[in-house]
Amino acid sequence: MAEVGTDQLKAAVESQHGGTANFVESVAVKETFDGKIVWEGTVTVFDLEGATKATRAYAWSSPIESSNKRRFFAVLHLGGIRSPRDAVRAAIVAEQKSSRGRKNESQ
Repeated sequence: MAEVGTDQLKAAVESQHGGTANFVESVAVKETFDGKIVWEGTVTVFDLEGATKATRAYAWSSPIESSNKRRFFAVLHLGGIRSPRDAVRAAIVAEQKSSRGRKNESQ
């Protein structure tokens, strides 16, 4: 399945964080861990107008395993998140913590 268009990512940013998202650029990101690629794709950068928490956001989508649907990520430029790569890393860490939490709940 092909990556989604900028318009869909813009809608994801606006619905998750409010304000109006304006396209800035698309950046290729490859994140590795222990020499293995854990995520590779394009992160789209948006400037935000009218949002309360940040003036920039990073957005991308990834396919959902065993599905023809996609998950949308929209990460704000806040705290330690200063670049598209930082946004991807933060999402990976959050996903790992969430997965561990679900595993602990089911035990």
